[in-house]
Amino acid sequence: MAGINIGLTVADSQTYRHFADEGLFPFVRSGWRDIVMAHPEVWIGLLAAGEIAVGFAFLAAGWWRRVAYAAAIVFHVALMTFGWGFWLWSVPAITILTAGMRHDRPAVAGAS
Repeated sequence: MAGINIGLTVADSQTYRHFADEGLFPFVRSGWRDIVMAHPEVWIGLLAAGEIAVGFAFLAAGWWRRVAYAAAIVFHVALMTFGWGFWLWSVPAITILTAGMRHDRPAVAGAS
């Protein structure tokens, strides 16, 4: 998604102007409008950098992968505040990420 977010922002910095219009809380709507859309190139660029970092962390082993799972879950929970439509994507994504995190956890020696 990082490449898509960067490409859309470079092509038209106002692409994401209405992204938070259906936000569940007033601070989500106003924060998006007043902070993110004041300098979308910067904020969407930081989002893309975070997506890239999480992607690389998923490729790593051990502690970094756990951080990646946690970051992706937190991201999707935060995304849910942008409106009920995001729940259609986020709830299944969180379910899959949680299952992946549990499956990826190293087995405890002697546990059955």
